[in-house]
This record gives sequence, structure tokens and C-alpha cells, in this order.
Amino acid sequence: MKHYSVLLLLVTGWFLFVSMKREPVAAPKLRLSEYGFFTGNLRDQVPAKGVTPYSLNTPLFSDYAEKSRFVYLPEGTSAEFDPAEVFRFPEGAVLIKTFYFPKDFRNPSKGKRLIETRLLLHEKSGWKALTYVWDEAQNDALLEVAGETFEVSYTYTDGKKYRHQFQVPNLNQCKGCHNLNETLQPLGPSARQLNGYYAGWERSPSGKNQLSDWQERQLLINLPDLATVEKAPVWSDEASGTLPERARAWLDVNCAHCHRPGGPANSSGLHLGVHNKDTTLLGINKTPVAAGRGSGGRKFDIVMGKPDESILQYRIESGDPGVMMPELGRSVMHREGAATIRAWIQSLGRPAR
Repeated sequence: MKHYSVLLLLVTGWFLFVSMKREPVAAPKLRLSEYGFFTGNLRDQVPAKGVTPYSLNTPLFSDYAEKSRFVYLPEGTSAEFDPAEVFRFPEGAVLIKTFYFPKDFRNPSKGKRLIETRLLLHEKSGWKALTYVWDEAQNDALLEVAGETFEVSYTYTDGKKYRHQFQVPNLNQCKGCHNLNETLQPLGPSARQLNGYYAGWERSPSGKNQLSDWQERQLLINLPDLATVEKAPVWSDEASGTLPERARAWLDVNCAHCHRPGGPANSSGLHLGVHNKDTTLLGINKTPVAAGRGSGGRKFDIVMGKPDESILQYRIESGDPGVMMPELGRSVMHREGAATIRAWIQSLGRPAR
């Protein structure tokens, strides 16, 4: 990987600086393979002992990248159930997420290109984010602190070939999204997102609901009766929820990590989490706090029945870096997600069927 020796010096120097400012911290490993999270060929992502694969009902969109998710829990420890927020993970836990692009989304057997693996490590001082970029041979991934941009190409489910940029974030950009009350926090593994079956059937430890399975294997404590646990719909599956439910689930995972109380965009007054019941905070007939170029000349965040007059729709569909939302994590529009939000806004104000 390019600039490897320079990277080593930068990382070592950074951690020496940190250690002088507060209690000593362990320097991160320079290769993903050094953690021992996977067995066999690293590229196959076969979890080692103590590492559990999981999936989310409605995941964050990241420029059409697919993701493999895993959690490592130290032996004898468990995550603690929370009804609304991300689970409380023990010290030593690691959340592992690999981003990849299938060569052909219609036929996974044609292979895939691994781009990066992100780690969230729960240390004594809190959560720490690290990113590892895969080498060209797909044999290992090296620590990347400054970020990097790749050109990706693939055949999508519609049979069309696409080519665009994919950005690996630098460490500061990770904090831009994983930020709650100015502390780094995980985003995905919550009760509503894990309340379902693991999507990777070939690696599922059982055919059970993920929450039930975690409880039985003592990976999760304090799980109440499963029938009482909230369940996020799959935004793209009409059988999993109504249009408003699926649209709100999409907004919750793609926007609410910033647009929520305590989030980086809290001052906007736009709160897009699924638990917000205030229609004004949701954006309906709400004027933006700071209009500017991001409004596209529109007056309200959401105009019921009129997506083309709604700032929310305009920013979701924009490809302008100074306008588009989310600000980080995408360079292309999520076509299907934008269509779902458009249909939802069009439906607002109509009598329920």
C-alpha cells in the first residue's frame, strides 16, 4: 500500500502525542489480520471464535456498497439491551464492518471487491474508530488514517453498469456521523434493527431471530419478551411495513444520526428519528433555520403532497457536495431511497387507505 512507511511514522507519532496528553493508549494494529477476527483466508471473512455476524433490517446507504457486519465480544461478556438506542457494549467489544462491491449484484458468485473494513473499538476511554483499506490482491487491509478515494464499477440489479467514486473517510470524518453529545458512538446495532433474521443465511448460527439467538448464546442480557420489542421495517420491502413506516425507517438510519437531539445537526430543529412524533420537528411546513443555497429556493423542509417543493427531497436528490444530504458517506444519490421518500411526501395529507 502506498506511503506505508510514512503512515507508520504518522500513526506512531500521533499516539505518542496522545499518550502525553492523557493516560497511555495502545497503538492500533497496522494490519487487519493482526486482530484475528477471521479464520482462513482473510478475504473470505469467516468469523473466528468470539466473532458473530449480524445484519440490520434497514442499513445506512453508502454509495451502493454492500456490507458485512460482525461484533466481537470478549469471552464472558455481554451487550446490554436498550429499547430505543444502540445496545450498551462491554469494554473490549469491537464492531466490524467491511464495505464491498459485488462485480454483479444479480450474481454474487461472480465475486466482489473488498474496499475497506471499519472498526469501532470500545476502550476504557470510550469508542475509537479505525479504518483499514484492502490491498489490490485482497489478501489484507492496512490502516488508513488520512482517507482515500477509489473508483468502483459494477453491474447493478437493473442490469446496467455503473462507475463512480467511493470515498474512504479519514478519522475525523468518522466522528462527523458517529457523534452523540460530542462523544463517539456506534450507530447500527439497536433492538429495532436487530429484531429480525440474519441476512447471511450461509453463516447464520441458527434460524432464530437475531435477538433471541444473542440472548441464548449469552451475547445479550435483559432482553424482554420479543413480542414487546420494536422492529424496524425493511425500507425496500412493502410486506414489512406501510409506506410511512418504511420511509421513516430510511430517514432514521440515513439522517437521524445527525438530525436528532444531541446530534451534530440538532440546531437545525429537524429531528428525523422514528420516535419523533412532532410533525413540525419532522419538517412538515417547517421553515429551515438557515436557508442559504441548501434550500434550493424552497420555503419549507416538507410540503405535504409536494416533494418537488420540499427542501428534504431536494437535498436527498442533490449531487452537489454543498447541498446534498447526508453530507458524508455518499457521492451518488440513492435512487430507490429517494423514490421512497418522494412517494411518502406525495402521500402526506391524503386520506389513509
